[in-house]
Order: sequence, then structure tokens, then C-alpha cells
Amino acid sequence: MKKVVIAGGSGFIGSHLTRRLIARGYDVCILSRSSAGRVAEEHLSFAEWDGRNQGPWTSALEGASAVMNLSGASIGAGRWTDSRKKEIVRSRVDSTLALVEGMRQAKKPPSVLVNSSGIGYYGDSGDAVMDETGPGGSGFLAETVKQWESAAAEAESAGVRHVALRTGLVLETKAMALKRMMLPFRLFVGGPIGSGAQWVSWVHLDDVVDGFLFAAESVSVSGPVNLCSPEPVRMKEFCAELGRVLRRPSWIPAPSFALRLLLGEMSELILTGQRAVPRELEKAGFRFRYATIRSALDDLLGREQQS
Repeated sequence: MKKVVIAGGSGFIGSHLTRRLIARGYDVCILSRSSAGRVAEEHLSFAEWDGRNQGPWTSALEGASAVMNLSGASIGAGRWTDSRKKEIVRSRVDSTLALVEGMRQAKKPPSVLVNSSGIGYYGDSGDAVMDETGPGGSGFLAETVKQWESAAAEAESAGVRHVALRTGLVLETKAMALKRMMLPFRLFVGGPIGSGAQWVSWVHLDDVVDGFLFAAESVSVSGPVNLCSPEPVRMKEFCAELGRVLRRPSWIPAPSFALRLLLGEMSELILTGQRAVPRELEKAGFRFRYATIRSALDDLLGREQQS
């Protein structure tokens, strides 16, 4: 059996990824901050770690086909206070450096580190089309991603191929972001957020899981890789499609100043955008199941509306 180690495997994306890996014939070991109450199953085991220090968990890295790192505090769980921003950065950088150090110490290090990242790397890039050669932007998210990817690149010093998957807005009915966006539409007060002109680079959860597997199994893929639909849309188009599939109007805007008052600096998550495209994935032969926002929302919400 091939083995994959997942840090952050109990989270939203990690749990879906774990199921897909097991279905494909992998043994999966999840690195967890608390193994209490977790029961190992066939092809699934757990190892306790703190996301920072070396320990017995490092034995799981020996001979692994891949390590997938999805660790990190949620960027949308609360206002970006100074302490919250430090937690967001350290939880990502520390966990990545801990994994890299474990790889350096391994007698037979893993073949690849697939590290989660984000298109926030490009900052507020306006209408410019951003593939993986695009310059890094400014702002908290951009600086966070730069530190995160720099830590992941250290895997090369252990002779390990590394991939930094710059994920766009992940769409799934239970995802926090989409649930928050749907709420005003369900209350008949939905509409464009901010100016509506900002770009939204999004990706269906199924394509996220496929992307992680593709990056792990395709030896030609390395370095920064955009994991988002090849067809980003402006916020006003995104909201119009959301209104269509929910059978609700989309005409009451959420003004920028109100969102800034409500969310503070965190409002940049929805008031700024990136027009990112997955050049490297498509060049390597990856095919998206859901390339358009209409097909993605119809899949996620259409059946719910019809029932």
C-alpha cells in the first residue's frame, strides 16, 4: 500500500481528501493535535503532533508517497486583530517548517510535499490576469502566503519535490464562505458585494481534491500552482448566478464602507480580488470537472432547489 500523511486532515478539505485517497487505494495517516477519541480504521491511522515540534509523529513520514499539508488557522473565523494575524501566519509557517525538518531527518523521506497555499499571494491585482509567473502583491494575505511558500520550498533541501497549491475560493454547500454569501439571498436581500467589479477566483471542492491528488501523482508538477477555475468571474456575475440558482433576486448591494466597518481589515477577503488562472495545472494535463461558475453552482445548489 502507498501511504500519504496529511497534516490538517480532520478539517473541511482534509476530510474529503482523506476519503478520496482511501478510495484510491492509499493508506492515510492524519497528523492531529489531539488523538483522543479518534479511532483508527482500515487504511486510516492517526499520529499526534503540535504543529511545531519534532516527536514520534515523524516516523509516519518514513517512505511516504506524499505529505499533504492543510494546517492553518481559519482566515475567516474572526476579525484580524494583531494576535489573530500572528496566529494565522505562525500556524501555517510553523507547521510547514516542522514537516520539512521531519523530512530532513527521515532515512527515506517522502517523495513530495503538497502544501496548501492561496491566490492571496497576488494581492489586489485588479484586472490583470495572474498565472503562476505573476508578481506577489502587498497586504496581509500576500505577505502571509509568501512566508508560507518560502517555508514549503525548504523541502527541496531534503530532496523532496514540493508543490504550493494556491487555492481560490472553495465552493461547497458546507463551506463557511459560501454559506455566508447565500444567507442574504435566502432572506431576499442578496446582491453584489462591494463594487461588484472585483474578480473572484473560485474552485469547486471536487476539483480541489482532484488537484491535490494530481499534484502528488504528477512528477512534472512543482513549485507554485494555481488551483482555481480557468474562468474567474467578477463579483457581480458570481452573485447573479447565486441568485439564479437560489431563485432569489440579486439587486441589493452590500456597500464597501459597511463591510469595512463590520469586518475591519478582514474585509479585503471580499472587497479585493485576483483574476487568477491555472496555467501550470492545465499545461500538465489537469482537467476541471467544473470550469464555469454556472456548472459549479448548479451542481452544489441546483439539486437542493429542485427537491
